[in-house]
Amino acid sequence: MSTATVTNYAALPTIYRRVRAYFAPVNRVQQIPSIFDPSQVGQFSLDAPPAPWIDLGWIENFSRKSTTAVSALSSGVPSVAQYQVRETMGATISFRFEVWNKLTMALAAGSQHMNLIQPATGSPVNGSGTKGIAAVSVQGGSSVTSVNLNAPDIGPFSTGCLVTVDIDYTGQTGFVGSGVSAAYVRSSAAVNNDPDYIRRVSFNVARVAQVTANGLQLAQPLLAGAPASGMKVQPIVGFVDREGGTFFQEWSAVFVLPGEQEDRVIFHYPRLQAMQGAEESADILATPLERIALNASFRALPVADGNDGEQVVCFRSFLPGSATLV
Repeated sequence: MSTATVTNYAALPTIYRRVRAYFAPVNRVQQIPSIFDPSQVGQFSLDAPPAPWIDLGWIENFSRKSTTAVSALSSGVPSVAQYQVRETMGATISFRFEVWNKLTMALAAGSQHMNLIQPATGSPVNGSGTKGIAAVSVQGGSSVTSVNLNAPDIGPFSTGCLVTVDIDYTGQTGFVGSGVSAAYVRSSAAVNNDPDYIRRVSFNVARVAQVTANGLQLAQPLLAGAPASGMKVQPIVGFVDREGGTFFQEWSAVFVLPGEQEDRVIFHYPRLQAMQGAEESADILATPLERIALNASFRALPVADGNDGEQVVCFRSFLPGSATLV
């Protein structure tokens, strides 16, 4: 005689502790965002997001708001609402990044985000960084986590340094930057025909874990993948952003609320642009120590849903736990 196992299903509340943020590039040239399909990858490991999503860790003070306006169409005497229409459509979100890095700074600031290239001796001072030391060519056989160099070119690099890897600027106009549209160039004169300009704004950056006889081993994969032919590398000392400018960063985003009962809430914004300038806020840890967080606020922009062509700005998904009534 067999005995069946009976599961006691229940309608359970969703309880979560924190929110995890993931971002991915938007192809600005072809106007194609990164799409997250919850039916295929909704249960991904939070520590190993599917490509091309980049894990930006746990965030704080997550708040989202619909700015869609709904109005009634009325007719008759007396006038009575017969239909409803959406007059405007929109959404905004805000939160705080706990960690400072290249991407969180760029997202929170919204405009061009620049790499501070190691300065050449005698270069004039400049607020967003000055002329850098000469870039050196990446050799064949490089990978997403290694940059092969000719032996004489290894000198400027050391274990633990930061590097930017991208092509020379040779007069290109429009969006520039490998892997991510990092800036928009209107004319070569506007960027002083600087051969280092693309590397100055590139998101293709990494920490050097080890310098070897053949080049650089990286502590993290390059965002644009294995270096392409013609790319060069320069050491950088940090990052800088600016209040102002005309360029807007645009990224796709996924926010995950992992429930305590195996359930999961996911918010997917295919297109987000920052709607405020750079801003920080402090938390007192223990006098006189303070923790500085990056405040971020975004406006959602529309995409067409491939299932029915409707214009939307956000997808909200709920993946119930195994014992949750639906």
